[in-house]
Amino acid sequence: MSITRTPHEVRLIANSMRHDIITMVSKAKSGHPGGSLSCTDILATLFFTGVMNYDENDPESPERDLLILSKGHAAPALYAAFHQVGWVRDDELGTLRQLGSRLQGHPDKHTLPGVEVCSGSLGQGLSVSAGAALGFLHDAPKGTRPRHVFCVCGDGELQEGSNWEALMFAPNHGLSNLTMFLDLNNLQIDGDVRKVNSLGDVDAKLAAFGWHVIHTDGHDIERLHAAAEDALAFSAAPTAIVCDTVKGKGVSFMENEAGWHGKAPNEEETALALADLDAERNQIEKEA
Repeated sequence: MSITRTPHEVRLIANSMRHDIITMVSKAKSGHPGGSLSCTDILATLFFTGVMNYDENDPESPERDLLILSKGHAAPALYAAFHQVGWVRDDELGTLRQLGSRLQGHPDKHTLPGVEVCSGSLGQGLSVSAGAALGFLHDAPKGTRPRHVFCVCGDGELQEGSNWEALMFAPNHGLSNLTMFLDLNNLQIDGDVRKVNSLGDVDAKLAAFGWHVIHTDGHDIERLHAAAEDALAFSAAPTAIVCDTVKGKGVSFMENEAGWHGKAPNEEETALALADLDAERNQIEKEA
């Protein structure tokens, strides 16, 4: 059974995940903190509100829904979620990006149970997700719920052409068991997404391709949960949940700074980042 927590508890879990992300990337002295922090609340919602079907005691359960992190450079966020579930041990957090570690710089399905796809070659995750969703739709016995596929994509990643083939394919094949979360933080390694290669009105484009589109705050657990529940209930088309997010969310000096796309904090910066997150946790606890 999947883990189900209250929105307040999920906010605390997301805070712990961000703490893990900073700790991992700092220890490794390399990695991608900005985009990991921006998608943390999305992953926390999927793993801890009950919307995604998985077995906490068996990451390879044959009945599980799939989560495909297409923006694979945000692997620290995925590992942080796995740590909260119990699939990554405490002592492994310091091994990110080390030779022989299960926590490689991009997710490796051959080393870490729970990882569905070796991702990070950007633009491929949504195509894999669409193929998996089609297979699950065909395999589901009549009258039963097919396994669902959740795919987390980045906005810079959506500049890749293969994504648009998948965006055409999924509605054409009625893949209502596919949900894409678009982490719309408006920054990529080269700067502002809108200046590098703008997505334009992405909601209108997705709708024109036949997707059921929900636009929401990517850091509001209750709204993310409601959007995911809407996606699960919608049976006419795949759903795209377009999430307004902040790159580097939760760490004051990383927020909305493209320079933190792929740079690790030094010792002093790590202490400042963790202090920010500790202050946020104190505030969340007061709201109980």
